[in-house]
Amino acid sequence: MQTKAEFTNEIKQRTNAVAVQIFKFCEALPFKSVHDIAIKQIVKSSTSVAANYRAVCRARSKAEFFAKLSIVVEEADETIFWLEFLTEVAVFKSSFSEPLILEMNKLTALFATARKNTNN
Repeated sequence: MQTKAEFTNEIKQRTNAVAVQIFKFCEALPFKSVHDIAIKQIVKSSTSVAANYRAVCRARSKAEFFAKLSIVVEEADETIFWLEFLTEVAVFKSSFSEPLILEMNKLTALFATARKNTNN
């Protein structure tokens, strides 16, 4: 059984891994101005999930925890949107995006459940 610290570190690693994979993949893409906005958005949202989760771990109150976690849920959902969108318009291959969509769906469900339980 994991301790709270081990669980927290695992989620930090998972959110960071997704952000790094997306960043590196986007960095390697050939530049096309039509893709630029969407690529910037997915890099922003995926790195925001990782960065804001770290802020959740440092929350000083239940209200701050809930607020920061709400940002993480929103950014995680936005990352899923951009993964799906960029796959649909053929910027990302499904072999790249599908595992990330699956991971982000798992993380989003975890964050949403934690937020729901915090609000009670």
